[in-house]
Amino acid sequence: MPATSQELAECCARHADDIQAEDIAVLDLRGISSLADFFVICTGTSMPHLKAIRRDVRDHVEEELGEKPRSIDGDPESQWLVMDYVNVVVHIFHKEKREHYALEKLWSDAPRLEIDFAAGPSRFRAS
Repeated sequence: MPATSQELAECCARHADDIQAEDIAVLDLRGISSLADFFVICTGTSMPHLKAIRRDVRDHVEEELGEKPRSIDGDPESQWLVMDYVNVVVHIFHKEKREHYALEKLWSDAPRLEIDFAAGPSRFRAS
């Protein structure tokens, strides 16, 4: 059975956390926007870190859930990478770009999904 959009968002967030992405936010856009069900927003500390977050999220989500992003846009030099899983969009920012675009302010009416990162590794596995 395919993962729900919430399971996919949680899996993306957990793997971003596993590679030390900072300030991870999962916004629940269901009922607010037709763009996606969830935004996962996180910060990387350097251009190599942005690439590592993108790689690890992509590889582990595919391994665990069998899900591949429809597209991956942006370049680490731009300091903003986007992974589009259709119902879940992962935004990986460098701190300055995240502050500039302020997606959390733009979507301030969206509830945040609380994820207990201390619970350990992702519980999702592809069947």
